[in-house]
Amino acid sequence: MYKVSNKVENKVKILVVEDNKNIIEGLEYLLTKEGFETKIVYSKKQAMACIKSYNFDLFLLDVELPDGTGFDICKYIKNLSNKPIIFVSARVEETNVVYGLDIGADDYITKPFRNNELISRIRCVLRRYPEINENKNIINYKNIKVDLNKAKVYKNSDEVYLTSLEYKILLMFLNNANTLITREEILEKVWDIDGNFVNDNTLSVYIKRLREKISNKDGEEGPFIQTVRGIGYILNK
Repeated sequence: MYKVSNKVENKVKILVVEDNKNIIEGLEYLLTKEGFETKIVYSKKQAMACIKSYNFDLFLLDVELPDGTGFDICKYIKNLSNKPIIFVSARVEETNVVYGLDIGADDYITKPFRNNELISRIRCVLRRYPEINENKNIINYKNIKVDLNKAKVYKNSDEVYLTSLEYKILLMFLNNANTLITREEILEKVWDIDGNFVNDNTLSVYIKRLREKISNKDGEEGPFIQTVRGIGYILNK
């Protein structure tokens, strides 16, 4: 069975500083599922080393750590750059919340938190930093560009108008370039605008239309969705 990836180029990179392993497992799964690139560290020392070595877009900081506090990390980050910071802490006292916001954090979430609320707050904070979002969630493939924020597709800078289902299929190919995707995998992951499942014959029609819309004239380089007879398709790099 071939594994279909959900990867997206230029993901928002989040550093999570948390020493509770039970919370870490859930957080990592949640953030990855929502399309974020996530790095987990367990201490102030590890966080400082990562911040020096990598360019993160957002920070989720616990307050209580084995070798210090998230407050120290927040101050360190703000001395280096103006990146968004969210505290996720079991400390619910008003003094802690106020102090965290006063030293530069964009939000303070108390544990236990609700998954949907956390994701909503992360996206809300990111909207305050347009410089971070400007080049995120853009997929470039040869002369095709997909703006995931606006759900728009461009070929040679001209917008290509796709149906909702054509758009979903194109994303599957772009996120799995040079990888064989079976027809069964596509059928499992896409459905039409009314929520009805697409059958095998209808899928062939959609693939044909998608090819026509993103292909170029003879002699021009462009995406090529190749049929692997009896199995599925592959988008050649």
